[in-house]
Amino acid sequence: MLTSRLATRMSLAVALIAFSSIAKAADEQTPLPAKARPTLPADPPFFSVNDNRLTYSYQFTATDPGAYSTQPNGTINGKTAKQVYSFTHFDIWAYGTNFFNIDTLKSGHNDPASPCQPTGTLPFGVTGACAGVTEFYGLERSTFGWNEIFNTNAFKMGPLRNVSFEVGFDLGTANSYFAPTTNNVVGGLQFAFDLPYKGYFNVAPLVVKGIASHKSFLQCGLFNPGVPGATCLADGNREFPPTWRIETNYYLDLGFLPESVRYFAISGRVSATGPKRDINTLPALSGAGRLSTASKIELNSEPIRLTFDAGKAFIGPKYSHFVDLWVAYRYWQNKYGLDSNATPGTCTVAATGVSTNSCTEKSASAGVSVKF
Repeated sequence: MLTSRLATRMSLAVALIAFSSIAKAADEQTPLPAKARPTLPADPPFFSVNDNRLTYSYQFTATDPGAYSTQPNGTINGKTAKQVYSFTHFDIWAYGTNFFNIDTLKSGHNDPASPCQPTGTLPFGVTGACAGVTEFYGLERSTFGWNEIFNTNAFKMGPLRNVSFEVGFDLGTANSYFAPTTNNVVGGLQFAFDLPYKGYFNVAPLVVKGIASHKSFLQCGLFNPGVPGATCLADGNREFPPTWRIETNYYLDLGFLPESVRYFAISGRVSATGPKRDINTLPALSGAGRLSTASKIELNSEPIRLTFDAGKAFIGPKYSHFVDLWVAYRYWQNKYGLDSNATPGTCTVAATGVSTNSCTEKSASAGVSVKF
């Protein structure tokens, strides 16, 4: 009897040990609960900043070189209003930045589209009521930071944040009687500086090369019988050797304002381009009263823009700069490199030498930008 009980107890002990071993093995094979699993760090995003915007703006007194009309009192009006529709992209990635902007500009009747001549008349002198010019202009700039390329902070000292290589291009065309085109490539350096209140100031010394620039008034057979290479160009395309350009831009939040009205920022840009020395010099067009192709230093600027952060003001800080309202002033001297005080037939009336007031632009503008 005793032996039977002992055997039973030993059998139970063996069974418990076996069950415990099986349970332990099962526990080791069962995955941990989700909360207990170790989490791997997520890959960083390719772009640390990716900003896209649509903008509508209105330029009140813009110009287009050579587009003007004579008023009943004899004065010359070289101004035109322009509506501007813009798409802007800006991003920051591991080695630099990319900026791209494309504008579609629609002029008023004082800047007429082809076939109207710049003075608002159809060929053969008949007055026409032509629609305004439609212009497309694109600009791209990319930077490659030296601190990032060489994995160093050697190019960060004081307010200087970085030194970068910069490359880009400019493309433009319009359906005016002059049928202008612009095709430039640029390259050089950018020096980036920090300003207070999350601001910045960038200055970029660049070399710009004009690949092709078309002007219909230089094309053979359009304005005169033409002697190719002397009075006209076969296709109207000019070529320019490289010249210099300096581009600057800045941005500054008005952080010194009281918190209750801290919705404003200022920004601006200035670029100066050296004279375009025409490779396709036309000797028969030089001299007084002729269609000069001389070029001057071009100053293209929007020295100040005042921006109101409507997203932050009316929706909340989470939506800061999702909707911006802004006003600005624009000054553009010797537009497209044309001499504002000369260039007969464009900047001045060829017969009288009186300015057409169309080669220097002084205009206020206003717009709204929406981030998406």
